[in-house]
Amino acid sequence: MAITLRTISRLLVTGCLALCVAPAFADGVHRAVVTRVAPIYPELARRMHVGGKVVLLVTIQANGTVSATKVESGHALLTAAAEDAVRRWRFAPNSDTSESEVEINFNATGQ
Repeated sequence: MAITLRTISRLLVTGCLALCVAPAFADGVHRAVVTRVAPIYPELARRMHVGGKVVLLVTIQANGTVSATKVESGHALLTAAAEDAVRRWRFAPNSDTSESEVEINFNATGQ
């Protein structure tokens, strides 16, 4: 079975996304992410070569929508972009509201 360039590209993109955004876990409760929105790398952060991890505490409603985010750690130039993206995520429905910690990684090269 030959592996095509297209297959390798898909695997690389999938792997990068898996490394870029950590799963949401809190207190042993796992809410699967149904829809992810990638953060937009802030232009100023890109120009200044600022990268790193932003950790957010996310409140997820029973229907899977994000109702609140709180920055736990991360560079100030990156936190707004991370919060904006995660607010548009959708999680698997659950019987009640829960909180999860989410990590967003920004590559200093802007990728």
